[in-house]
Amino acid sequence: MNPFRGVDFYQADDLLSDVERMARDTVREWVGERVVPVIDTHFEDGTFPMHLIPEMAELGLFGANLPEEYGCAGMNNVAYGLVMQELERGDSGIRSFASVQGALVMYPIYTFGTEEQKRHWLPLLARGEKIGCFGLTEPDHGSDPGGMTTTAIRKGDRYVLNGTKSWITNGTIADVAVVWAKLDGQVTGFLVENGTSGFTAPEIRHKMSLRASITSQLIFEDCAIPEENLLPGSGGLASPLRCLNQARYGIAWGTIGAAMACYHAALEYSLERIQFDRPIGGFQLVQEKLVYMLTEITKAQLLALRLGRLKDENRIEHSQTSLAKRNNCAMALEVARMARDVLGANGISLEYPVIRHMCNLEAVKTYEGTHDIHTLILGQSITGQNAFR
Repeated sequence: MNPFRGVDFYQADDLLSDVERMARDTVREWVGERVVPVIDTHFEDGTFPMHLIPEMAELGLFGANLPEEYGCAGMNNVAYGLVMQELERGDSGIRSFASVQGALVMYPIYTFGTEEQKRHWLPLLARGEKIGCFGLTEPDHGSDPGGMTTTAIRKGDRYVLNGTKSWITNGTIADVAVVWAKLDGQVTGFLVENGTSGFTAPEIRHKMSLRASITSQLIFEDCAIPEENLLPGSGGLASPLRCLNQARYGIAWGTIGAAMACYHAALEYSLERIQFDRPIGGFQLVQEKLVYMLTEITKAQLLALRLGRLKDENRIEHSQTSLAKRNNCAMALEVARMARDVLGANGISLEYPVIRHMCNLEAVKTYEGTHDIHTLILGQSITGQNAFR
């Protein structure tokens, strides 16, 4: 397959600054050289390519849109989104690692933490010297995080946590977990360090999606942490939901990358695969599929770009992020399925990236708010009526 050169039918590159294009192109080249050659093996083996973490840190990919004073890259949100796009073009597991590290660990520390917590943790996480995870989802509480049963009780100068979190990216390898628990009935954030007595993080095996990503449970059994590990700026369900909006923003961009990879593979294949004495790309039904893919990718690109500009102008609404996450996840999954169809039997082989992206996108469409949950968020936004209960 020829090297990836991007998908830009509407010349959206003209709407980007030189800095934004440079950030994207730098990560695009790195993904092509360092991720693409190894990711199929890791997907098949169910392992994460740990050797890439220092390289990602060197490129400034962790907490990339957070301030430079804490050791971060200080990118604007459009550049950050383009970075997420290119990482997910490599694999959803690679983007998920960076997204969790930045949007779900570094962001809550930056937003809700003390200055001491920020000065200690953010540079370590930005350099990849420490790995973090985000504990919100529970076995019985996914779409309704407010129903969580994990609790924190104040005992002297410590907080004691009890409960279980599930489907936690990076949990088993994390040095620190941002954990959400009910303290006196109010959802509150805590930092729980690896090695703390009463804290274990067993890995979840036998996944058929996000195989090149570490997924875990977090189990707290009378887990006592120092009082200074509470995130004092947190309070109420709105706090973790603000973090999820950061992750959803990255997903809205990242899924475009997965879709572009599938479209690129299908287009290349259609021009090389000969049936009935001609390339299948010359047949009307195949062309219709390719046109659909290109159209939906182009629409998603413009949607994400406008969302990024609104975010950089501090004018973004959470429902706008929901619209982009909902649309772009569904778009990417449909593009992946259509590309699989173009490739025929070869579409299920890891020789091509399509089936890997297709399997990954089943999880990406579900996490950080399912398609239906984002539908209800948008429904409430446009009608003023809450349909969640």
